[in-house]
Order: sequence, then structure tokens, then C-alpha cells
Amino acid sequence: MTPFLLKPTGKDYIWGGTRLRDEFHKDLPLEPLAETWECSTHPDGPSYVVSGEFEGLTLAEVLQAHPEFMGTSPSVASSNKLPVLIKFIDARNNLSVQVHPDDDYAYSEENGQEGKTEMWYVVDAEPGAELVFGLNRAVSADELIQSLEKGTFEHYLRRLPVHKDDVFFIPSGTIHAIGRGALIAEIQQSSNLTYRLYDYGRVGKDGKPRELHIDKALAVADLSGSQSPRQPLRVLRYRPGFATESLARCQYFAVSRCLLHSPGVTFPALPESFRVLLCIDGEGELRAPGITDSGNYGSTDSGNKGSTDSRIYGPTDSRNNGFTDSRIQGITFRKGDTVFIPATAPELLLSGQAEFLLTRG
Repeated sequence: MTPFLLKPTGKDYIWGGTRLRDEFHKDLPLEPLAETWECSTHPDGPSYVVSGEFEGLTLAEVLQAHPEFMGTSPSVASSNKLPVLIKFIDARNNLSVQVHPDDDYAYSEENGQEGKTEMWYVVDAEPGAELVFGLNRAVSADELIQSLEKGTFEHYLRRLPVHKDDVFFIPSGTIHAIGRGALIAEIQQSSNLTYRLYDYGRVGKDGKPRELHIDKALAVADLSGSQSPRQPLRVLRYRPGFATESLARCQYFAVSRCLLHSPGVTFPALPESFRVLLCIDGEGELRAPGITDSGNYGSTDSGNKGSTDSRIYGPTDSRNNGFTDSRIQGITFRKGDTVFIPATAPELLLSGQAEFLLTRG
């Protein structure tokens, strides 16, 4: 089975901006466009297949019909539910200060749902952009409650400057928030459980204060002040035309950053797991050996908002971002695109000039 392109569901949270539409060709009718759920089987925001024989189906429908696409490793083969959810997040304003539960708490208190551990890759950051990562000292739950009542809660937050290409791994239980001016790629467990602890006194679109979840947040939050926000050790591994570096690895996902500059390098099969390619810059192509190179890689123009003429082989549909003839085995991608690579995919050739994140289970 060859790879296929995905189309996201968008979210119009009040803190969002316009960069996902303006710079990443996300042609979604939302204002603001705060998040795009690029690869998701979660019912709160499914992604859709827009190329190949499964075009028009949700990714969840495809994986339910073809669980073999998930892979053979025990961590993914035991379920036909995708274990990860991948997003772009555009923070024009500060996100709420929040925390996510672990699996045990979510299972017992949230009707068998999963917890949420996540990682952030900073795609871009405006000068002065910050994030919240844990607390700057150990406090008790009573102290935090008093600080929320007195309006001094922000004094306890550990704030960190963020820059393009930074990486942050955020285990469940970590108090955190994305600050204004950051554009983030988020890889997380397939969960939408968020306990909002503090929201700067903002009101929602209905004019009412946004809901807080203080009791649940304090029940799961790490208040020790000992969380480590250090950048991971990163080592680029080179082969001609292609370089990779590991960004994060945990029981739920493994994420690498990849740099491509080649007319053709081998992209090996991986029967153990699905892979998700999230392109954050440039343009490239995945194709089966023997398919002629289309010769159109290398453009970084993202201003045509999803036109498909140079991205496909064969007849097209104005809605899709890929080929519609399932016999064709080449697929192009560019900045902002997401490609799902089933575990059953054969060895492929990868070409172009692109930077992308590659996630596996």
C-alpha cells in the first residue's frame, strides 16, 4: 500500500492567528485558525484522506478497515486506533495554562480515555516568544489555590524563551502553556483531555469566562518544581542527500527531524509501524522505484493555497492534494502537507529539498 495525503480538521480557538492559512496553505473556513489536526483519528477532530483509493474517507475509517496499516510491533498492533495525534498550532496570543492527566487517571476518571503526553517542535517563533514549562519552585495545592484567588498565580510559573527549532517533551502532569508568537508542531497521544488551570481572566466567544478545571488539574499536576525543560541532545546523522536527528522517544511515539536534499534516496520499508511525514518546509516526493522523477521538487512557494497541478500524477479533483488514480505510485508533498505512510508500504524513493518531522508508533 502506497502513502496517502491527509487533510486536517481546524480549530478556531480565541488565541489563534492566520499563519496556518497564510504560510501553510490551510484553506479552512475558520477565523482565527488556531490549530489544524493534521493526523488524527480522534472524534473531536478527524483527518481525511485526500489522495489514492481511500480519498474521501476519514483516517479512522481507513485504519478500522485496514488495521495492518498500523504495523506489527506490539505497541501499535494491539489496536486499530492510531496512538498519536499530530497538530500545527499558531499562537497569536497566549494559550491557557493547563495540564493533562496520565493514562491511569484518565482511564479511571474520564470513562476509559487515554492520558496525554506530548512534545513540541518550534516551527517558528517571534522575537520574545516564551512558553510555560512547570513551576519555578515546589508549592502545595493550597498555595496554588490561594495564588489563583489572589491573582498571584503567574509568579509560580517557569517561563522559558523559545526559538525556531527548539524541542520540548512534556509528560502528562506537567503544567504548561504555549506563549504568543510561537508556531508549534505538536505530537501527542490521541487524547483531547485538557484541564485548564488559569486563563488570564479571558472570556470566550459567548462573552462568558472560559471554563477552568482547577480540581482536576491539581489532582494530576506535578507541583514539585523539578521538571527539566532542557533541550535534548541532538545529533544529525548523515547519508548522501539525507540527514536525520532524533527529537523525542517515549512509549507512545518516536519523532525525528529529517533534512532532504537529493534527486533520490532510499526510504526503507518499516513493517513494525506506520509513519507520518509532516512537512515544515520545502517540497519533496515519495515514489516507488521505477517511477520517473517529476522534476518539480525544490520549490518553497506556499502562496498558492493548495493548487494541485505540480503535485500529482494523473487526473485530479479540485479538492484533493494528491493523485486520484490508485495505480499511480508517486506522491508529492510540500510545506504544510501531511503524508500517512502505512506499515505495509514497500521501500520507496524520496526526492526533493524539504525539511519534515517523521513520527512513528
